[in-house]
Amino acid sequence: MTADASIEIAGAGPAGLAAAITLARAGRRVIVHEAQAEVGHRFKRDLQGLENWSTREDALAVLQAQGIAAGFRQLPCRQGTVFDAWGRAYSIRSDAPLFYMVERGSGPDTLDTALLHQARGLGVEVRFNSRLRQTQGPAVFATGPKAADAIAVGYHFDTPMPDGFWAICDDDIAPKGYAYLLVMGGKGTVKSCMFSGFKQEAVYVERTVAAFRRLVGLEMINPRPHGGVGNFRIPTTALSGMHAVAGEQAGFQDTLWGFGMRAAITSGVLAAHSLITGDDYDRRWRQALQGTMTTAVVNRALYSLLGNRGYRRLLRYLEHRPDIRALLYRHYRPSHVKHLLAPLARWRFHSQRRDESCNHIGCSCVWCRHGRGQHA
Repeated sequence: MTADASIEIAGAGPAGLAAAITLARAGRRVIVHEAQAEVGHRFKRDLQGLENWSTREDALAVLQAQGIAAGFRQLPCRQGTVFDAWGRAYSIRSDAPLFYMVERGSGPDTLDTALLHQARGLGVEVRFNSRLRQTQGPAVFATGPKAADAIAVGYHFDTPMPDGFWAICDDDIAPKGYAYLLVMGGKGTVKSCMFSGFKQEAVYVERTVAAFRRLVGLEMINPRPHGGVGNFRIPTTALSGMHAVAGEQAGFQDTLWGFGMRAAITSGVLAAHSLITGDDYDRRWRQALQGTMTTAVVNRALYSLLGNRGYRRLLRYLEHRPDIRALLYRHYRPSHVKHLLAPLARWRFHSQRRDESCNHIGCSCVWCRHGRGQHA
């Protein structure tokens, strides 16, 4: 690849824009194709968490080291409340932020808009309503999830409630997952994040709203329904033909709870570096992400076995921990025990995604997926 060759990126999500920013900072000409009319189209100003426990370094410092500016509004979250199925409240706390609450979508202070502004400021050309269907030159594919291994369904709303976060661990509200309520700056998101029972999503959302009204006095003004999906897998390869695949299109996510923004951004940065240096992208992402992702699959398999009584025991344990961030960091680190459990966990947890392939020689298709494999 010559230094003046245009690099095309499919998708203007965090992974695609992180790749574009990294390439532009290295002096490359970049064109981003986004099929929708705006960034963050599928999120509609959703409040989400940028997790801060998978590295010792603070998440915002890691972004800065990757060349990604944190020009978005964020709320550091150090303390919150989690309820069990019987309505008992457990306080969890962390010395440093456990996560940063951020807004997604096309609003002025969202994570997506901040990435877009940074990319454009570096000279990246972003084409909206443009779907990249075929490319002959260097490219990165980052078009989002291709299957639903988990769904988060509920409402966005205005509210007079104070900033904060609350969660409920109850399989009758969020099967194998959790329900959550996030509030920041007079805006709120309430959802059931479920890993099974998708056909009954309306029932679980209704139960979630009723539970938060009863437990914390949920106040929703002008509620707007919203839902999203998560796709979790560890690919055998994150290459489609000769092209790097980043973000959830490749399956890079947190299989335990779905905190995947950092993995998406990191994979975009790594994909860009592989184009700049000619390094092996698969080697890069495996070194940076595979250990944590494999551990998350084991954590997901173990969590799915707990049930409501198990969640209650877990919350009792967490309530007495002085620093939840430090505890989660340890549980997200690869270990000998989790390495031994990984094959069983992969057997128990199967992604809904099934890879497709095409018969084209020297494939240049954007739609096909060649990540043959791994089952998580």
